[in-house]
Amino acid sequence: MTEQTPVTEEKSVKVPALPDAQTVTEVKHYTDRLFSFRCTRPASLRFRSGEFVMIGLMGDPDPKTGKQKPLLRAYSIASPAWDEEMEFYSIKVQDGPLTSKLQHIKPGDEIILRPKPVGTLVHDALLPGKRIWFFATGTGFAPFASLLREPQTYEDYDEVIITHTCREVGELTYGRDLIESIRNDAMLAELMGEDFHKKIRYYPTTTREESPKMGRITDLIRSGEVFEDLGIEPLNPETDRAMICGNLAFNLELKELFEEAGLEEGANSKPAQYVVEKAFLD
Repeated sequence: MTEQTPVTEEKSVKVPALPDAQTVTEVKHYTDRLFSFRCTRPASLRFRSGEFVMIGLMGDPDPKTGKQKPLLRAYSIASPAWDEEMEFYSIKVQDGPLTSKLQHIKPGDEIILRPKPVGTLVHDALLPGKRIWFFATGTGFAPFASLLREPQTYEDYDEVIITHTCREVGELTYGRDLIESIRNDAMLAELMGEDFHKKIRYYPTTTREESPKMGRITDLIRSGEVFEDLGIEPLNPETDRAMICGNLAFNLELKELFEEAGLEEGANSKPAQYVVEKAFLD
């Protein structure tokens, strides 16, 4: 077994003072590349689990005018629609315009949050099915962190399979801990039935550091290994539905695999068998 990465955590609350600003309430660092944070939620904000919003910070002052412009990026909301706070999961890019600054936020700091959620990773964009797949790489796990805590996910499907592919074991910590917390959440059990968590099938893989399951999920699909491991039949457009959130190459490769299996891409305006989130930071 690989030693688990320690998680550092801070908590605090203060009243926000800027327009479109929300106060950071909690920050957790998982690795030198990954962290999550929670912030207050605008009272008027309504969203569907799986959607994303624009968040950010003020940029550095212009050397000539001294004026500052907001640095905004699309971030999937990792918290479910019923949560009183907002949660986000982020990479750290040392020379990134936004994440080089965002990784240093602390409880009590303010971030900009534009309250206009959008996105394709929502249940409305899929036709009814029996089994749903969530395919993620890196911080692409974020929208599924929301959907895994959404009651409709378990009402609509008999089986919920979440695959998460990362380079190193420590990068799986956020997802692993979240699923463990879901399986032990008394409130969710009361809301959805005490056995709801038995529908979850968690399939983590790594591509660099040794772990119980090595390999890219796309390769494991092609070889049939993932279906053999889970004891299920290959992808079937009659029963399987899927959501993808990863880097561009990952998205395109999975789309090709789905099309070969007979699944069609859906959208809010035209539900089908699978959907892809194109606004992704990793």
